[in-house]
Amino acid sequence: MSTVYDFEAQTITGEPVKLDQYRGKVLLIVNTASKCGFTPQFDGLERLWKDHGDKGLVVLGFPCNQFGGQDPGDNSEIASFCQLNYGVSFPMMGKIDVNGPQAHPLYQWLVKEAPGILGTKAIKWNFTKFLVARDGRVLGRYAPTDSPKSLVDDIQKALG
Repeated sequence: MSTVYDFEAQTITGEPVKLDQYRGKVLLIVNTASKCGFTPQFDGLERLWKDHGDKGLVVLGFPCNQFGGQDPGDNSEIASFCQLNYGVSFPMMGKIDVNGPQAHPLYQWLVKEAPGILGTKAIKWNFTKFLVARDGRVLGRYAPTDSPKSLVDDIQKALG
């Protein structure tokens, strides 16, 4: 696999989606959780989507329960939570693993393309973010502590 467009996922409602449908867009891929200290970042992610979506940004949320059991619900509960509490309208995918032997192939690729500090491959916590260029290649990896607002300059550069 050489670009993000080589992967497939499932929407939070269970529909298969080829990431190829986002060809030519800038993607911000985030592993999310509903009961995390960083959960309020949904507000900032939604703001990025609303402010830059018409310029070609797509925010993709991937719920994950691997960090402190902070997203224990099923996909429909997660979707309701995100909509009711944060007004999330950007695409949310089905819950996945981002680490370990059952890690989604997309995340296996993302961590290889953009290792963390000191070359670590594992995702350390919820709300790790990956910025993907219009050509489908990873531009950067951002820590959970990096707020969505702090990514605006990099996103605008990627959007051209």
